[in-house]
Amino acid sequence: MGLLNTLLSLFIGKSKASGTSSNPVGLALNALIERNGGISGLMGKFSQGGMGEVFSSWIGMGENKSISPDQISSLLGSQQVQSIASSLGIDPKQASGFLADYLPKIVDKLTPSGAVDPNADHASGLAALLPSLLSSFGGNKSR
Repeated sequence: MGLLNTLLSLFIGKSKASGTSSNPVGLALNALIERNGGISGLMGKFSQGGMGEVFSSWIGMGENKSISPDQISSLLGSQQVQSIASSLGIDPKQASGFLADYLPKIVDKLTPSGAVDPNADHASGLAALLPSLLSSFGGNKSR
């Protein structure tokens, strides 16, 4: 549970002031989403990589399909995974594992109606949902 403790301490220690804008976890996740063109851009990237059905399950109202850390690294590219790892002070393998566990949940929660809203404020959504996601580490990965 070293990764969880690291991420929780980063989040709790720096998030009380102003949500995503001041904590490394929120900043890293928000940067990932923005760098890829939002949720719809991520969906396109996953579709191009042959994982569109998996990503669509995260948006849809059913159970979220799982993804492996290796698939995350392949789809996002080692540079993006390394960037997240650096910003969080963790190993790239830990970062890809974290993303494999939490990106499905994040996309799921940022698309509550089962559809992508291109006008949604992802930064605010992340700030609101990160405490509950991080505290549920190890819990049920489905909706």
